[in-house]
Amino acid sequence: MSATPGQKKIPIHVQSSQHRIHIKGGKVVNDDGIIDADVFIEEGVIKQVGPNLIVPGGCRVVEARGHYVIPGGIDPHTHFDTSFMSAKTADDFYHGTRAALAGGTTTIINHAISQGVGPVESFRRFKALADGKACCDYALHVAITDYKDGQTDRDMEALIREGVNSFKIFMAYKDSLQLVDGQIIKVFDACKRLGVLPLVHAENGDVIDFLSRKLITVGVTGPEGHLQSRPEDVEAEATHRAITMADQIGVPLYIVHVMSKSAADEINRGRARGAVIFGETVTAALGADGTHVFNRCWQHAAAHVMSPPIREDKTTAEYLTNLLGSGQLQVTGSDHCVFLGKDKALGEKDFRKIPNGVNGVEERLAIIWEKGVKAGKLSVPDFVAVTSANAAKIFNMYPKKGRIAPGSDADVVVWGRKPGVISKSTHHSSVDFNIFEGLTTEFNPIVVIAGGRVVLDEEGRLQTIQGSGKYIPRTAHPHIAFSRLIQRDLNLGPIKVDRSAAAVEATKAGDVRNGAAGITPKKPIGSPLSIVTNLDNIRVSDAPHSPGGSSSGSLTPTGFHKIQTRSGVRSQQDSGFKLTGQQIDDDRLGRTSVKLHQPPGGKSSGIW
Repeated sequence: MSATPGQKKIPIHVQSSQHRIHIKGGKVVNDDGIIDADVFIEEGVIKQVGPNLIVPGGCRVVEARGHYVIPGGIDPHTHFDTSFMSAKTADDFYHGTRAALAGGTTTIINHAISQGVGPVESFRRFKALADGKACCDYALHVAITDYKDGQTDRDMEALIREGVNSFKIFMAYKDSLQLVDGQIIKVFDACKRLGVLPLVHAENGDVIDFLSRKLITVGVTGPEGHLQSRPEDVEAEATHRAITMADQIGVPLYIVHVMSKSAADEINRGRARGAVIFGETVTAALGADGTHVFNRCWQHAAAHVMSPPIREDKTTAEYLTNLLGSGQLQVTGSDHCVFLGKDKALGEKDFRKIPNGVNGVEERLAIIWEKGVKAGKLSVPDFVAVTSANAAKIFNMYPKKGRIAPGSDADVVVWGRKPGVISKSTHHSSVDFNIFEGLTTEFNPIVVIAGGRVVLDEEGRLQTIQGSGKYIPRTAHPHIAFSRLIQRDLNLGPIKVDRSAAAVEATKAGDVRNGAAGITPKKPIGSPLSIVTNLDNIRVSDAPHSPGGSSSGSLTPTGFHKIQTRSGVRSQQDSGFKLTGQQIDDDRLGRTSVKLHQPPGGKSSGIW
């Protein structure tokens, strides 16, 4: 394979057939626990997992004693073979996936972004590029960069048939990729109807445009202007706005590359309100330092430019890592989008023209282990969750991907203590800079198996086959994303008030049996929703009113149930009081008791 300018010329090693692999003596880790077990792989599939396996002869044996055996990493955010901001990424699908495998990532989801063509054509272009080059399995997110009524919906439907279940929109990059709120709402509505997941780049593009122009006017033209034009509030505001729109429409939402404390807090607040949101942070946010854009060396500073920017607040990385450990952020990607120094120089006199992007696909697992597990913020199963299992579940690839179990794809990493130093001189990417330069890592992949083949062996030899990666089609309606929202649509539909003459007369007559007040829910046919109403309140219930009680009971004018048991007396499971002080027998003159607001002798608040 001939390399493009700036890319390393790497020989392609052809492997002998490896039909059977026996991984012996390791600690097998999934997101739900750790067991001591062997793993037997045959024909690219995991066949057995357990202690002391009896396997056929002729296996290649991989010794894992003293090491962890984990699912291959899934990077849900890469940009290979991409043209952006007048430049082409330094890593194509071959060099990018090769770097991924070197770091323990065996599946990537790349973004298909093409300006000037529709989403279907964009998908076809990227798939054609990947099919001939990728050396690990891959899937594609497809960007919607210009919503067209009718046409875009049909394109999305066509792409679902091609195995796409995620669509990317931008709230930034004004006048190129950015959609306005009305278009975003239409995309969200289409995603809900089709059962696919919208991904959002959340930054306020209009504010960024205004601040950028202002900075240029006062003479701030260097890479530091990029950071100053994109303060945390700009990311947080767009995150809040995207969550609000998605929640009102009733569609799950995936926020890509969460880079700031403020944006992460908006996600947490949204989840606390019941919104279905997934938050992804990236390698750069956890392992790099945003103050580098103020470096006096222009090339060094420009190499750190990405959007949203790496934050200058040095406590951000630990904050985001803590949120991964607590489950408030669920996924880590790399947002690997690298440009050579000569391409970054396109913005030498205007930071707005610096191609945005940094490295991270190869370093992702090692940095997350260093910052998370080694620091005591993530358990080893947590590490598996945020590097593979959660992404597999969210994008409907689980348990074929993201799990070590019989029937899963044979994407397996033997992970253990193997100290290293990150450097541009040793990384496998074609880019001429590494933003993690000099960072030491204690744990790294020892053996990497992708599709049942050993691609990184015990001697550190990386052996890949161009074009050997398979396209992974994904079905719509991932359970983890849509199950709760489907239940809400079934059980908590909007309420419609019937103001017909009959309903009004029934209300005046005091007949408040079910539905007589004219308040009925707007719900799908077959919904289990039932509604009980009176003049004072509206109660929506999807369960019987009391255990063992008659289902034909009604409300009194004061709102109490009077449901009888089979023996003919009121069910004692029904409450006989309200917080307002009302009691069920307030309408009876011969009550056996009465509620006193002050005891005999006066109020005794000091005691009571």
